[in-house]
Amino acid sequence: MAPSDSCTTFEQLKREILAFADERDWGQFHTLKNLSVALAGEAAELMEPFQWLEGQQSFDLMDDEAKREAVEDELADVLIYALQFANQGKIDVASAIRRKMGKNARKYPVHASKGNSVKRGVDREDV
Repeated sequence: MAPSDSCTTFEQLKREILAFADERDWGQFHTLKNLSVALAGEAAELMEPFQWLEGQQSFDLMDDEAKREAVEDELADVLIYALQFANQGKIDVASAIRRKMGKNARKYPVHASKGNSVKRGVDREDV
């Protein structure tokens, strides 16, 4: 069985992605600008299968094995570019996520946000 989320770290994935790129001498092309543009392009490709679907239909699409695999491939591309961006930018992903989640928790407190999809965050001065 292949390693899963439960036993794979960001650091392991970052090393694998960096090694893959290094073996192909792609580092010369992996500027932060190029990686961010590639990431945006892959994010758009991830959205494509869901275009024009209603909410539940987007979940139902994942029941089709071929469509699910295509979505997983696009998500993998997004994550690969994001982690390579982190490699090149020397970003500790776990620290960045935890810091951002802390900001989100202050901006969107449970009492004001629970069950509400409207993004009415607390102003920075109030945090």
